[in-house]
Amino acid sequence: MEHPRAFAGRKEDPGIESQRAQDLLEAKFPAAAGGVIRVVYAAPAGSTLTAPRAEAAVEAGLAKAAGIFRAKALSADRRTGYADVRFRRAAADVTQESKDALSRAMAQARDAGLRVEYGGSAMKAATKVGGPAELVGVVIAFAVLALTLGSLVAAGLPLITALVGVAIGVLGIKFVSRFVEMTGTSTVLAVMIGLAVGIDYALFIIARHREQLADPDTDVEDSVARAVATAGSAVVFAGATVIIALAALSATGIPFLAVMGLSAAATVLVAVLIAVTLVPAVLALAGERLRPRDARSRTRRPRPGRRQRTPGAWGLAWARAVTRRPLIVLLAGVVALLALALPARNLRLGLPSYASEPTASTQHKSYDLLTEGFGPGFNATLTAVADTSRVPAAERVATVTDLRTALAKDTGVAAVSQPVPNPDHTVFVMAVVPKTGPDARATTDLVRRLRDNAPAVAKAGGTLYIAGVTAAAIDVAGKLSGALPGFIGIIVVLALILLTLAFRSLLVPLKAALGFLLSIAASLGATVWVFQYGHLDGALSIPSAGPVTSFLPVLLIGVLFGLAMDYEVFLVSRMREHHENTRNPAEAIVHGVARSGRVVSAAALIMAAVFGGFVFNEDPVIKSIGFALAFGVLIDAFVVRMTLVPAAMALLGRRAWSLPHWLDRALPDVDIEGAGLPDPRTPERNERRHEVAAH
Repeated sequence: MEHPRAFAGRKEDPGIESQRAQDLLEAKFPAAAGGVIRVVYAAPAGSTLTAPRAEAAVEAGLAKAAGIFRAKALSADRRTGYADVRFRRAAADVTQESKDALSRAMAQARDAGLRVEYGGSAMKAATKVGGPAELVGVVIAFAVLALTLGSLVAAGLPLITALVGVAIGVLGIKFVSRFVEMTGTSTVLAVMIGLAVGIDYALFIIARHREQLADPDTDVEDSVARAVATAGSAVVFAGATVIIALAALSATGIPFLAVMGLSAAATVLVAVLIAVTLVPAVLALAGERLRPRDARSRTRRPRPGRRQRTPGAWGLAWARAVTRRPLIVLLAGVVALLALALPARNLRLGLPSYASEPTASTQHKSYDLLTEGFGPGFNATLTAVADTSRVPAAERVATVTDLRTALAKDTGVAAVSQPVPNPDHTVFVMAVVPKTGPDARATTDLVRRLRDNAPAVAKAGGTLYIAGVTAAAIDVAGKLSGALPGFIGIIVVLALILLTLAFRSLLVPLKAALGFLLSIAASLGATVWVFQYGHLDGALSIPSAGPVTSFLPVLLIGVLFGLAMDYEVFLVSRMREHHENTRNPAEAIVHGVARSGRVVSAAALIMAAVFGGFVFNEDPVIKSIGFALAFGVLIDAFVVRMTLVPAAMALLGRRAWSLPHWLDRALPDVDIEGAGLPDPRTPERNERRHEVAAH
């Protein structure tokens, strides 16, 4: 997988200044446009790099390196040095063979006792999926399934069908990647979300099937059909919300994020199709083996002295406790979520630097060596690109010289290199070294101030760009920050429309949207507290605190919206189903939580287990995404849906199900609760069941 900072400044990020600079370099100065591997070397204790043996070893290694446009420098104490090896291809296209060849070339320097590490834009951090942490998440999911369904056979089915769906989705992504450039994160995200929703969707249908089979008079075929007609309909509806939310990532205007969202959406689509096709087929094949043990006897005669288990007993008790003092519960829950959200006020977006890589990685070690030898700003080196093609030839050198002087005067600049021209002297490149590191707010402010010099260059007829990996990361973060309010608006409006169709109510969708916003705020607050403030860094193996990954909020909103609507649909649909039959709103709330609470809780725990397994992935982006999604799912399921929703519904009473007559007539009838299904105990069904039993 590409390092996160390699996302920035690519052709997939049109419209940002750093990308325009990259396009200019590729067209007019290709020698300065390729990917760079920065070889960082340090002398052993008590020695310097000017020692004859050390100097000769470094020179010999660099002479064998394949690359162009090499630049070298030594620190003031002569103990740390670096050399940039620039390739003729983009950073993302530098092959592993080229990097291995460079490592072999520098073997002589290591033999001489020097520390040699590698950084630069062309270094890619490999992301491994399927490690012990991710497998532990799957094991936990199986344990939750076994406890929820009360059967090892039933517990294994969601895992099997989910893995089938993920395999199909990943193979499809790999095929499409032959024609569309994708990042490794696209596949990881698709696996993460596809596995979680695949398990959950199968769980919803299987749990409904076993609930129906608890009645000995229900035959398997009828139960499978009804499970698909009820829970399956809810799965289709909920899955559609996830797919639309993920596809809406395309609205951000960042193509690599759109590809990530569409890849995950395609995997969710496969999970939905598996849930309504393969899962029913498997249930039919399993037959009576999935019937609860207590219901396998047709007599239903309780054993003497045996206590009969009441389905949904804990959910019933929880619903009654929550609705006993709904106003107090609602206020306490909202205050708690707002307290969790407080750190989000200081949210800073960016792309993690090599300081966020595992401490044992060569990228992290090179970052530390450069910081120690040259200062923190050296890892945030900016590139000033001056296009002087429209400046008179006689004035180009003077214009660029004046520009260099102006850039060097900024208080946040440590050094500016001499301008390097392209062959026809129409483009000049200068390295600008800040005094602060790539993740510092001061560096972001510096980029903006340096760009304030553009009008002076434009007055002479030229164009100034401030580019480089750090500037590109800042540009992407700024673009995503600007897209965030609009994206939230799209998601909230989408939620209101879909839930109004599902529940034929205005207050229920409004309550759901507000709860979703609270979940997002609390999850972002926790993510800022951990990753930006640096808490729990030891427990979660976070090498360095820094800005939150720039595309994480947008991704979190898209994914969590879909999952939150899943829980809302499965919980509230059972409430509405009971309300349609009894017209008793208080009883409907208790019944809905009692019937769906266990399944929704299990689904949330499974989601959290799957996402939580990725928290211990070495990649800083995957780690933060896994944490934010796991925390968000737990908060949304247990605090918002299982606590605040019943309390709010109790306060609303009958008003929760009200809908203006004109709107009621205009909306299509979406029956996700199966209210229109025939009574399963009609004489025709009973007669058919007895015929089957006789044979």
